[in-house]
Amino acid sequence: MTEQPQRQFPDMWVDPEDDPRDTGTTPSGEKAVLADYLDHFRMTFEMKCEGLDAGQMAQRSVPPSSMSLLGLARHLASVEFHWFRRFIEGRMDLERPFKSPEDRDLDFNGAVADDAVVAEAWAAWREEVAHAREVYDRYDDLGVLVGPEGNESELREIVVHMIEEYARHCGHADLLRERIDGRTGQ
Repeated sequence: MTEQPQRQFPDMWVDPEDDPRDTGTTPSGEKAVLADYLDHFRMTFEMKCEGLDAGQMAQRSVPPSSMSLLGLARHLASVEFHWFRRFIEGRMDLERPFKSPEDRDLDFNGAVADDAVVAEAWAAWREEVAHAREVYDRYDDLGVLVGPEGNESELREIVVHMIEEYARHCGHADLLRERIDGRTGQ
C-alpha cells in the first residue's frame, strides 16, 4: 500500500496550495469568467466523488430522497446533454441520457451500486462536458439567441444556469460525501 503524503488539512480533498482549481490565472472578459466558474464547479463536483467505490457512489442521502453522488453524476450528464446538444444545437429529437418517459427520475432511481453503472455515468458526464466546452467555444457573443424558435434564450443565460445547477449540486455533494466518510468540501 502506498503511503499517502502528510497533509495540512486531512479532512479536505487537497491542501489549499495544491488545489487543481486554482490555476494562478485570472480570466479576463465575460466569456472567460463564466467558463472558468463553470469549469471550477465541474471540477469541484468531480473532486467530491474521487476515491469512492460503487456502493459509496450509490449511497442515498436520507429517506425518502433518492439523491446520491452517482445519481448526481447521471443527472449532471443529462443536464449538460439537454442544454448543449438539445437546446443550443437544436437537437430536441435526441433522447436525454438517464431519462425516460416512464421514469422522469431515472437518473437518480437507476443509480445502483454497480461498477458498470458508475463507469457509464462518468463516461457520459465526461463526454457531455467535453461536448459542451466545444459548443461554447464556437460562440464569441454571449448575447446570441440559441434554442428552439419561440423559446430562445441568450447563451449567457444558459451558461449562468449551468453554473447555478453545478453550485447547487456541489452543495448536495458536500453533504453526501460528508455522510459517507466525513470529508468536507472546498
